[in-house]
Amino acid sequence: MENTQLDFTKLNGLIPAVIQDNTTNVVLMLGFMNEEAVAKTEETGQVTFFSRTKNRLWTKGEESGNFLNVVSIAADCDNDTLLIKVNPVGPVCHTGDDTCWGETNEESDIQFLEYLQDFIDQRKQEMPDGSYTTSLFQKGTRKIAQKVGEEAVETIIGAMADDDENFIYEGADLLYHLIVLLSHKGYRIEDLARELKKRHK
Repeated sequence: MENTQLDFTKLNGLIPAVIQDNTTNVVLMLGFMNEEAVAKTEETGQVTFFSRTKNRLWTKGEESGNFLNVVSIAADCDNDTLLIKVNPVGPVCHTGDDTCWGETNEESDIQFLEYLQDFIDQRKQEMPDGSYTTSLFQKGTRKIAQKVGEEAVETIIGAMADDDENFIYEGADLLYHLIVLLSHKGYRIEDLARELKKRHK
């Protein structure tokens, strides 16, 4: 949050901070920060609030161990509210619930596809030795496309044989190799979703 002048004047030295899970996008809690709390949060990488009841700085998790590890901090358009994306350690609410609204904080299965794309893109960038994904990228478009075709055939065979377990297994292989091909060509799974969304309209 470089070069941002936050406005602490509206709430007598405090600003609200919305805490959101970086993976699930679920809003976890709302807290308040003064300038010192913001500085400590940026310095330590763990969310620190100003507790109005304790009248002191309070690092979330200092007693429970359920810390909020900071991924990013952004100020709103008026510079008087923060959105802090975190990777939470354990439940967030003092009641033991995942969130202060009693919601369950879980990544949906479909969200995993974004994570998988990110992972595959990282493999493409780093090309670590011993990785199957790396070996596909090294072999190029023809080999990756061939694998997509092979897995498509295997998926069809599973479907035609009414072998549901194999159908799902091979379908997952097909989707994985398709994402590798997308990454190799400079695209993402979201590009396919965008095309489908456009057709749906």
